[in-house]
Amino acid sequence: MKQYRAWLMPNGGMDEDERETFFTDGLVVLDTNILLSLYEYTPAAREQVFASLEQIAPRLWLPHQVALEFTRGRHRVIANRVKALGEAPDALNKKLQRARQAVIEASSFVKDLLEKYAQDEEASAALDKQINNQAIDERLEEWRTLLKQHVQHLKDEQDVRLNSIETNDPILPRIAALYGDRVAKPTPPDVVQQRVNEASAYRFPNRIPPGFSDWGKGTPLEAAGDYLIWAEILEKAATLGASRRVLLVTSDGLSESKEDWYQKAEQGRAKRPWPTLFDELRLRSQAEFRLEEPRTFFEGINQFLKPEVQLTQTTYEEIDRAAEAIAADKSQTPEPVTQSTCAFIDPPDGLALAAYRAAGLTTGSIRRLVESADHRPFQWWLIGVTAELGQRQTENGEPPVEVLAAVRSSRRPGPEWLPGDVLKQGEWPYRVHSWISPWFVQAVNSASEADRLLMQRLAARQADKTTLSD
Repeated sequence: MKQYRAWLMPNGGMDEDERETFFTDGLVVLDTNILLSLYEYTPAAREQVFASLEQIAPRLWLPHQVALEFTRGRHRVIANRVKALGEAPDALNKKLQRARQAVIEASSFVKDLLEKYAQDEEASAALDKQINNQAIDERLEEWRTLLKQHVQHLKDEQDVRLNSIETNDPILPRIAALYGDRVAKPTPPDVVQQRVNEASAYRFPNRIPPGFSDWGKGTPLEAAGDYLIWAEILEKAATLGASRRVLLVTSDGLSESKEDWYQKAEQGRAKRPWPTLFDELRLRSQAEFRLEEPRTFFEGINQFLKPEVQLTQTTYEEIDRAAEAIAADKSQTPEPVTQSTCAFIDPPDGLALAAYRAAGLTTGSIRRLVESADHRPFQWWLIGVTAELGQRQTENGEPPVEVLAAVRSSRRPGPEWLPGDVLKQGEWPYRVHSWISPWFVQAVNSASEADRLLMQRLAARQADKTTLSD
């Protein structure tokens, strides 16, 4: 029965006394939500967490999909926190106003009882003297001042600012230092497409973890995010030496409704990592697997690696809070469509045509590109650039778009990019140090003069905002 031990025994059939080996000899993978949670900590707690992670840094490895999700998601996490703190004073006032009304209603309720059952007008009058509008307002104002001071203190303590995140992010360089060169190379687009198709056509309909609970959410590429991470782990684990162990840390298990990595509890059995994960890693990579939630992971570092800096109880509480916040936020924002993925994703119905009209384009040949399944990169660029430059409002659920038609740089972004002088002189303003995507050249060459100029102006304005560093 050994081959069924993942289903019959706890921890996939691994003895608990083997846990230490995952911390001392295993490959350690932090899920995207663990990295994003670093933006949720207070500075003091974050210092302790980084000190703890530094103890296990030589064992850390970063899948490409995790790196993508992290770099795209950090702005959202910071923006959500800024928004929450910015809206806090108004939310506080509304809650206090409801409290004021509740006190008035409670006082009226008791006075009605006094008059109905005791005919005690004296007691009712005494209540009016003690609990009246002025007394309530004075007490609430005292509490309002105290609570707003705490909110302002939280704002003042934040050391990550949304408006300076590109130039002054105190967290990103430290994450880069943790990993060093232990970062996976980008997965080739054809391999990504193959894995997405495998997830959508076979794994998810048959509820094979991880990630099947995301099936049908957003685009197929977005839904396959967890499986893309898992596929990289399977590939990496097969290259490990004699000690083939993989420790994955994720906060997804904190959500009772999600089954990405954890099987829900049933009568007589607690929640557990999916046994399928243990079986698949053993079969395809001859490796052992362990799944940890954030708190137990950091407790394991303290227990097995004996760091000089021990996490305090307050920091553990922050780890729990941040993990829950990130887990709740996951998937609320669609994954961006990027230069490497745009060819494989169909735009939502009518969105490319709406962008075509918003840009003021009129050429029939360009409209055919907008309506053809063979020209997705151009369609996504037009969708993205019209939203980015304010020529239309984004629609509900519309994904962010990171697709460029042109870039300004002294270095070629990739072998397929063409030099700027491929476009007509007098129309494209940057003859040197600019590079044009071949699908954009095709679109420009098929357009009327008016549409040609419109598209190149859009591309130039976008390129001015996204100049690449050399």
